[in-house]
Amino acid sequence: MNHSAPSLHSEPSLRISADKLAFVASDTGEAREALDSLARKYGNVPVEEADAIVALGGDGLMLQTLHAHMGSGKPIYGMNRGSVGFLMNEYREDSLNERLSKADATTIRPLEMTAINEDGSKHKALAINEVSLLRQTSQAARLKISVDGRVRLEELVCDGIIVSTPAGSTAYNLSAHGPILPITAQLLALTPISAFRPRRWRGALLPNWAHVDIEILDPGKRPVSASADHREFRRVTHVSVRESTDTEGVIMFDSDHGWDERILTEMFRY
Repeated sequence: MNHSAPSLHSEPSLRISADKLAFVASDTGEAREALDSLARKYGNVPVEEADAIVALGGDGLMLQTLHAHMGSGKPIYGMNRGSVGFLMNEYREDSLNERLSKADATTIRPLEMTAINEDGSKHKALAINEVSLLRQTSQAARLKISVDGRVRLEELVCDGIIVSTPAGSTAYNLSAHGPILPITAQLLALTPISAFRPRRWRGALLPNWAHVDIEILDPGKRPVSASADHREFRRVTHVSVRESTDTEGVIMFDSDHGWDERILTEMFRY
């Protein structure tokens, strides 16, 4: 089957107007104090009126904000007021409008997950970072992996498996020893978690237009849950994953420390 390659999602030359800002914050004291201070200094308009949304917290808040405004066209700029901040910029209060006007904007497309559980019900969810399948009991999961309708692994015995976007490749995927992907890579990482058989299988890199189907073998004895970022569905029997073709979000980084630089830094970390 022939596929035409989709366009790149990174647009470093894109510049965003930043006159009207909407601030959102996590529930920590540090984040709420930052929101109060920045709102007094720059104003705080409703999200629907904003040129850009400024998220104050950690990566968890950034993912929540991206999910909440996916498809709205509203660019999101994060400043780190949390414990983890790979998706966040450095927190500074001065010259925020200028920083935003010079920031690089990157368009990201989420994964679409369709999960079917044992009663036959179907669930759909979006994942900006990854779709992950995990065993629910002490019994290892048994999975059959197909790509674009062709079975590639008849049986993978493991703790689970991850389908990761470039945006999520430095998150759970990296912890499972998966590859780090540049943000402009037209790839998805398929990474096993503690593979037992075949023991030497380390995963695969797939084109981002690939459709991944995962069938859970023996789900009654070996139940498996499926998660799209923070949304979890338990006792699934079949999971399909593909990159969305019609939904996207926009994330912003300071031009002197953009996503590509963060990825390269992570690649050479030891």
